[in-house]
Amino acid sequence: MDGTLINTEPLWEQATFELSELLGKRLSPGERRKAEGVSFPAALQIISNWTGYVLQPGDTERLKQWMQDRMQQLLSQGFELNPGIPHMLEMLKSAGIPMAVATNTERVLAQTCIDFIGGDYFQATVTGDEVANPKPAPDMYLEAARLVSAEPWHCIAIEDSQAGMRAAIRAGTQVLGLADTVPRPATKITFSDLQEASLHDVAAWYALA
Repeated sequence: MDGTLINTEPLWEQATFELSELLGKRLSPGERRKAEGVSFPAALQIISNWTGYVLQPGDTERLKQWMQDRMQQLLSQGFELNPGIPHMLEMLKSAGIPMAVATNTERVLAQTCIDFIGGDYFQATVTGDEVANPKPAPDMYLEAARLVSAEPWHCIAIEDSQAGMRAAIRAGTQVLGLADTVPRPATKITFSDLQEASLHDVAAWYALA
């Protein structure tokens, strides 16, 4: 969702850099990329390893609350749908193709974004705190497929992070990657592709993936 449907990834980047500075040392761009799209505990471990901050009991929950509060502040300043997303949502809804959101963002933040996008587009939404193992584990995509009564291999996942693409691949879905590099067997696409897409293009992507 973040980085695919909506342009909130820069907000997550800002908050993640601020959190690393709070713990003693600003993340490098490379370390920040490692933290992109993963669960908060996984991102916090990356930050801890980089800064040398030794996590104490209770730190994960305390710092997660800090991150949620900071993201609420940043989200309240406004964000937008990514290019091509309004077109894709309307086209797929009109065609009666079920859609689901599968995001590592926890429900307390994700719901704000889902409501902004338009919750009526989606037959299901699954957030990071609603599965046993978040991305890059396949649980979230398996649950999303179950909720829309589809087999995973009959689904297409659109992802922008390496963790998300790995999760979708492990679940057995067809994967379209909005990233500079995509793992096999994902198919690389751009937002321009989404802007101009037809149902024929969607079928062709499914065949390629």
